[in-house]
Amino acid sequence: MENIFEKSVTGRHGVDAGTPDEKSVNKIPANLRRVKDSPLPELSELDVVRHYTRLSKLNFSVDSEFYPLGSCTMKYNPKANEAAAVIPGFTGLHPYMAMIDDTAAQGALEVIYNISSLLCEITGMKKFTTQPYAGAHGELTGILLTAAYHRKKGNKKKYIVVPESAHGTNPASAAVAGYSVITVPVDAEGGMDVDIFREKMNDEVAGVMMTMPSTLGVFEKKIKQIVEIARKHDAVMYYDGANLNAILGKVRPGDMGFDIVHINLHKTFSTPHGGGGPGSGMVGVSERIAQFLPQPYVDKNTSGKFFISPDNKDSIGKVASFFGNFGVLLKAYTYIIMLGKEGLIDVSEMAVLNANYIMVKLKPFYDLPYDRICMHECVFTAKKQIKNGVHALDIAKALIDRGYHPPTIYFPLVVEEAIMIEPTETESKQELDMFIEAMKEIAMTAQSDPEKIKNSPSTTRISRPDETKAARELKLTCF
Repeated sequence: MENIFEKSVTGRHGVDAGTPDEKSVNKIPANLRRVKDSPLPELSELDVVRHYTRLSKLNFSVDSEFYPLGSCTMKYNPKANEAAAVIPGFTGLHPYMAMIDDTAAQGALEVIYNISSLLCEITGMKKFTTQPYAGAHGELTGILLTAAYHRKKGNKKKYIVVPESAHGTNPASAAVAGYSVITVPVDAEGGMDVDIFREKMNDEVAGVMMTMPSTLGVFEKKIKQIVEIARKHDAVMYYDGANLNAILGKVRPGDMGFDIVHINLHKTFSTPHGGGGPGSGMVGVSERIAQFLPQPYVDKNTSGKFFISPDNKDSIGKVASFFGNFGVLLKAYTYIIMLGKEGLIDVSEMAVLNANYIMVKLKPFYDLPYDRICMHECVFTAKKQIKNGVHALDIAKALIDRGYHPPTIYFPLVVEEAIMIEPTETESKQELDMFIEAMKEIAMTAQSDPEKIKNSPSTTRISRPDETKAARELKLTCF
């Protein structure tokens, strides 16, 4: 496919905007004026429309095809959410108006207050902040809150415990906040090895970061023991909420003993995901951490008026604007209100059912390292296929030829040749059956004609580039 400059034809044009008059030009600051004509392509309107329409077809999104990207909850985003986010009353009102006139942004403040209250109910937390812009941003905020808690008590802590089955950003967030990381391996069932955890815990551990259900797609059976051990050393329990979609309405992190939780609104609560944003990583805390929350936050007085809280000397300060990514909050708020309590319970039940359906159907064809009921996702390996020289990467590439986005591969790192599949609740049985048949056919072809799988994909513009070379020798083309 030619890029937009290669399609240029001298003298061809679409709309003639005319030449600006001198008065208009003089309104532009001298340092911002063009000193010479830019080498823009010469095209008709139809050329431009067709070019960018074709480009759009090269994009892969959950709106067009099944997106089984494990550990990322790539669910469909209802268009009702999008409609709510562009209501003129919201798009035309900046929440910071409340700083000037506290009566001017009551609607926006009410949304922020209400979604925080709803998430407190859903997670069992005492308070939430809407400030963080993403999951990793929420993680860092959570670790800063952990540090503030221990600093207030005079505790000298320097470690954060992270299980091998946690999200990869957990140790990074702990390190950025100045802590050293203690890693705990998983046991035979995929849970954190409690015996090793007990050995590694000491009074210098500031917190324990857990992803639950974990990246292995399983629920931590021994969470009560883990919390008890952490409490003995006054360690803060941190819940990575990236996989919250699997337990909505079934169990709350706060009830399990967690003190801090971050929520990826762009995962569990169906706001857009990918492309560098927009995102939201709201953070909730228990009673003992509440005083350290980022400030300001939205509160409500006894007369029902919403206001921005005064400064709090124990707060960790701002991590972003007090309203966070407001448009994303609107979408998540719409989603929660639209589904209600029973609807959110259905979400988790269907997500877990779909994952187990795929797991059972594909178990005869792919190796299953942890053969137990899974939660939101199932993790296979390509060990059976390696015997014929076919790796997880080859299987992922072969799925592209069959119209599916590849699932997550080679993660979690504790599983060799991992293939992590998360269907979410939004996919129908018919869609899952077609995906399952595609995975079966790939497994059988890997036995009968492994070279065909190793040379996939064959239906794309670029078939099988040298990915290492591509990463090290960037060649950027302007379309």
